[in-house]
Amino acid sequence: MATITPFQGLRYDEKKAGNIKELVTPPYDVIDADAQEGYYQINPYNVIRLEYGKITPSDNDMDNRYTRAADFFRKWQSEGILKPEDQPAIYLYQQQFDVDGRTMVRTGIICRVKLEPYENGVVLPHEETMPKHKADRLALMKACGANFSPIFGLYTDPERQIDRLLLNAVQNTPGSFDFTDEHGLGHRLWVITDQALVEQVQQLMQEQRIFIADGHHRYETALNYALQNPDNIAAGSIMMTLVNLYDPGLVILPTHRMVVESNVDKQQLLANLQEDFAVEKITATDVGQITELMNRLAEFQGNGGTAHRQVFGLYTGENTYYTLTLHDEEIINRKMPAEKSTAWRRLDVSILQKLILENQLGIDMQTVAAGDVIKYTRDAQEAIQAVDQGQCQMSFLMNPTLIAEVTEVATNGEKMPQKSTFFYPKLITGLVINKF
Repeated sequence: MATITPFQGLRYDEKKAGNIKELVTPPYDVIDADAQEGYYQINPYNVIRLEYGKITPSDNDMDNRYTRAADFFRKWQSEGILKPEDQPAIYLYQQQFDVDGRTMVRTGIICRVKLEPYENGVVLPHEETMPKHKADRLALMKACGANFSPIFGLYTDPERQIDRLLLNAVQNTPGSFDFTDEHGLGHRLWVITDQALVEQVQQLMQEQRIFIADGHHRYETALNYALQNPDNIAAGSIMMTLVNLYDPGLVILPTHRMVVESNVDKQQLLANLQEDFAVEKITATDVGQITELMNRLAEFQGNGGTAHRQVFGLYTGENTYYTLTLHDEEIINRKMPAEKSTAWRRLDVSILQKLILENQLGIDMQTVAAGDVIKYTRDAQEAIQAVDQGQCQMSFLMNPTLIAEVTEVATNGEKMPQKSTFFYPKLITGLVINKF
């Protein structure tokens, strides 16, 4: 099914550009204005100038963030700041990070993956996308003819054959890059050019379908770009980092919802919610109690997520929290969209969207997609502070979506509501660049 190929990726020459840790960034969609400025200042060759350049008041059709990115890209190649690999390669990439006091390592393969329309069933999405983000990424791709950050894909290899092959090949070999970023995340990259080894990985991958974990906008943008440039064969593939679903370092964190605007009285909302949910009031006055609340939510996941999972935290201000626990699954059968699969209808994010945001607050999927009424964060404390500081009216605290739910919904050809998953940590941008 999936077709992967090695490629001559562009990488920074540290002798000319400086230390790699000063040249890379997180993905553009988690970079705010302050972080953008910081990356601009840390090094004149930081990838921020390519991936997420500044907008200026004087921007026009001839001079804008996209044309400037293209100019930097051409210049850095001509000056040897960015150098192509001597021969086609795939890349073994590891990230080391801490979650809940545990040190974890996630292993992935950076390679080109043949673009496949979703309907072919080879590359499958799991989340809805927002049109404005795709327009931005398409403009950048048209200007530069490259993708600067890899799309995050998942494949299924219970025996970890591919990981073992590659890890054995680089055993006791120093990585081309090995550093810790400003967030304390470790990054290691090995360049693999052994043709026989690459062919083994290609053959094993031909048995796989790929689930998009992160980067839906960029994947759909690449599909669009390829359709517009049928003569550019290289544009028929996109750079991805592929991670095994059975990798012990694969982690999903929750994404909490902050309701910016609502005309519904909070007390009336709580009364209405009791039709579908058991509403329990909790008073918490410090971070420790908030952590305890999140632990209580997590208890409902059960082992493997088959226990009573449909539970949310609701914060309305003044140190007052509520747990909202679905009364029973019959409510799912009666009130969730009949045309959707059982897997989709049982998702926490789907139930929140349909039974609470839409039915109680009048916030439908189209309103959510507009991006003004619902904001998102993976930090429960931030969701709470946003209410206390008047930035939003209420916040819903979520359990993480389970990996098995992601793949089941995607296999059914369905998409989850936006921001259903947060695969942690994000892939870094700037280690390898794919030029079409």
